[in-house]
Amino acid sequence: MGADVVIGPFCSVGPEVALGDGAALVSHVALMGETEIGPRTKIFPFATIGAPSQDLKSAGDRGSVVVGADCLIREGVTINAGTRAGGEVTRVGDGCALLAGSHVAHDCQLGARVVLANNVLLGGHVELGDDVAIGGGAAVHQHVRIGQLAFVAGLAGVEGDAPPFTLVGGDRAHLFGLNLVGLHRRGFCEGRIERLKRAYRTLFSHKIQASRDERLACAAALADDDGDIAALVAFMCAPSKRTLIAPRPPGSR
Repeated sequence: MGADVVIGPFCSVGPEVALGDGAALVSHVALMGETEIGPRTKIFPFATIGAPSQDLKSAGDRGSVVVGADCLIREGVTINAGTRAGGEVTRVGDGCALLAGSHVAHDCQLGARVVLANNVLLGGHVELGDDVAIGGGAAVHQHVRIGQLAFVAGLAGVEGDAPPFTLVGGDRAHLFGLNLVGLHRRGFCEGRIERLKRAYRTLFSHKIQASRDERLACAAALADDDGDIAALVAFMCAPSKRTLIAPRPPGSR
């Protein structure tokens, strides 16, 4: 344990757990296995972190959980340990907020400042970029990637990859456009947002008659001097086990 750690009543802390300076367990928290909790992270009652994976074929694997600094983990959150098939580590970045009832399955990789609202469910091997926010009750299929600063609406069912900076929602999730609220909150200027809008139209507009490769080539040309567009193109070109989410066709409901 680090300095100034607070452990409230009825907590269970296993022998392999490490608690950073100023970490606080309010009460009734269960930490087990090889679990590392970063400095100043606060964990509320009935959270369980470090339990073995619920992936039945990985029974007996001894993975670990690493939670970063300054995280907020609310009531009933569960974070499962990694497995041999997924690199053995489930990781939550600095400054994340995991609200009541949310679940982070084995081998998930969460970037910094991720927000999971109440009852969000992440399947195994999900990757979330920095500043991703997911609304209450949404479910993310295993192996899905969600790029930086994307926003997923509540109750969405996310079966495919969501590109960076986008707004995603729906029973079977699709793209609605860019996450303009999130971009403004992160200090993106109007010029920076306009360039992303142009890239988004190039990649996804139904008015443009072009193949996927042609769209990516056009967007890549726009990315020569723009790191945001370069990140968007790189995400779409990276290997993945899931297809990419797209906007709904015109006229569909």
